[in-house]
Amino acid sequence: MSATTSHPPLRAVPFRAPTARLALRSEGSESPSAGRAELDGAWWPRSRDLAVELSALADVLDPLWGRITRVALNPRHWPNLPPRLVVNGHVVKVGWLTSELDRHRIVLLSYSAGRWNLLVIPPETDAPSAARLMATASADAGPSMPATAIRPRALRRRRGLLRDAVACAP
Repeated sequence: MSATTSHPPLRAVPFRAPTARLALRSEGSESPSAGRAELDGAWWPRSRDLAVELSALADVLDPLWGRITRVALNPRHWPNLPPRLVVNGHVVKVGWLTSELDRHRIVLLSYSAGRWNLLVIPPETDAPSAARLMATASADAGPSMPATAIRPRALRRRRGLLRDAVACAP
C-alpha cells in the first residue's frame, strides 16, 4: 500500500544578502539633496563588488524615492566598474570621476527624485569607527559637511581617543 501526500515539491530559493548598512539624514530620507554638495547620509558596503552592493542599496532606497538610474563615484576603491549594471531588474548607468569626485563619496541619481550624495565608508572599516562616521554623516544637527571634511574629523577624534588611552595605560 502506498501513501500520497498533497505537499508541493520543494524548490530552491535564491540566497538574498543582508540589506544595506545605511544611515540617512531624516530630512534626506524623504527627498534627496537635489544637487547640493552636502551629504545625505552614509553607506557602509560589505565588499568592493559594486554590482552586489548597489543591489542591496537599491533595495532600501528605491522604495523611498524611486529607482536609482545612475551612479557616479571615484574608481579608486572599486576594482570593477562596468559602464552599466543590472540592479534588481533594471539598468543603472555607472560613471566614474577621478579628480572631480571625492573617493569616499557616491552620487546616486533618480529620474523621479533627483540626487543623493552618500559618504562611502570602506568595507574594511571597524564597526565602532563606521558607526561614528555614519552618525556624523547622517546627523540632523548643524549644517551638512562634505565627505572630505567628515573622514579627517572622525579620524582626528579616533587618534585623540587612542592618545588618551595610551596616556591612561599603566
